Amino acid sequence: SFVAVGLLMASDTSRSIVHESAGAAGASAWRTRLGAAGVRLLGELRGQAVATVGLAPPTLVFFQQVSLVGFVANLAAIPLVTLVITPLALLGAIASPLWSAGAWVVQQMSAGLAWLAAWPGAVWTVAAAPGWAQSLGLFGAVLLVLPLPWRLRLIALPLAMPLLLPQPLRPPPGHVELVAVDVGQGTAVLVRTHRHLLVYDAGPQYARDSDAGQRILLPLLRARGEQRIDRLVLSHRDTDHVGGARTLLQTGAVRDLLSSLEDGHPLLALAPLQRRCESGQAWAWDGVRFEVLQPPAEAYGRGRKPNTVSCVLRVQAAGGASVLLTGDVERDQEAWLVASLGPALRSDVLLVPHHGSKTSSTTAFLSSVQPKLAVVQAGYRNRFGHPAPDVVARYASAEVTPFESVRCGAWQWRSGQPGQGECERDAARRYWHHVPP
Repeated sequence: SFVAVGLLMASDTSRSIVHESAGAAGASAWRTRLGAAGVRLLGELRGQAVATVGLAPPTLVFFQQVSLVGFVANLAAIPLVTLVITPLALLGAIASPLWSAGAWVVQQMSAGLAWLAAWPGAVWTVAAAPGWAQSLGLFGAVLLVLPLPWRLRLIALPLAMPLLLPQPLRPPPGHVELVAVDVGQGTAVLVRTHRHLLVYDAGPQYARDSDAGQRILLPLLRARGEQRIDRLVLSHRDTDHVGGARTLLQTGAVRDLLSSLEDGHPLLALAPLQRRCESGQAWAWDGVRFEVLQPPAEAYGRGRKPNTVSCVLRVQAAGGASVLLTGDVERDQEAWLVASLGPALRSDVLLVPHHGSKTSSTTAFLSSVQPKLAVVQAGYRNRFGHPAPDVVARYASAEVTPFESVRCGAWQWRSGQPGQGECERDAARRYWHHVPP
């Protein structure tokens, strides 16, 4: 709101309105009356246009999206709030039924705004632009609303183009990029190839109307320029793994769902295509191989713990660099994997099973996987004590120090540098970031 007021003051729309009013006053009487109303309307339209255009670059910089129906919505909402809702709210102190009337107006206005927001193309999203493009775009926005000749204002258009049309960087063909997202006590991993995106688990649900999909994953995908999720893999039904899935599925961006969810689970009805994950399933995207290692078909049945049917996914780049995503498998499932696959489990990166629970990460399993890097997705001071001290010691014995999301934030890995990972907390450190002990 402060930026909008500053833009209105900088654009000096009031002086333009006064000049037009003076010109209208010197005309004939009927034209004067019509002109005065027209000038007021023109002033409102100008103010809204200045605020809409001027706020678009900052909105794109900070949120990677801008509303294309905001101009129309504000034309209706601002007069309603100013002339109807606010007076009713104040007068309600004298006559309480007026509060009910005001609430009814708010409900109708909200329904109308929701209808506008539901239009196809109501919101334009772009990938996060680099710093230099953001600076040019913000400068262009200021230039566009200043009271300058139009030939100078038009310079703002080429300045804004890098911000409006950024090109997100993607892995080359045959390469893969992984982001272990910091969602607290839960799992969510983005796996990107040259032209495809897989999301492995969707993090927890935080409250009745708040989950990792809404609060973290969708904004992150928007910032990275991702418009679709080619495959959503839900390892098992626990809420710290599927809590954000409903939000992702309801956007319509998910092409298909691969999961170990039981028949009749509500999330299955939201997926356009869905199938059960079973060992032996495999596919390739852009030269990168994906293979489901667990569970076997016979593992499904009544009375089984959700952890026991966790979908284990191995991803291997064309150059051989690989990642093993394990869900919440426990020691029995690890033993089955070791017995079934042995050295074929070997991977450069291991998503530590079950958030580092003491029921997982057996010595035999680590000996078979032989990871160079490991990452633990667990919440700060979580009530489960993840990762368990003896599990951390087991990794230390294998000469692997797990990256923990508590200290690392989001963790990123690229197959071109299989022995290196990057913590977002280190790459984009701010002075207000707390460093856990």
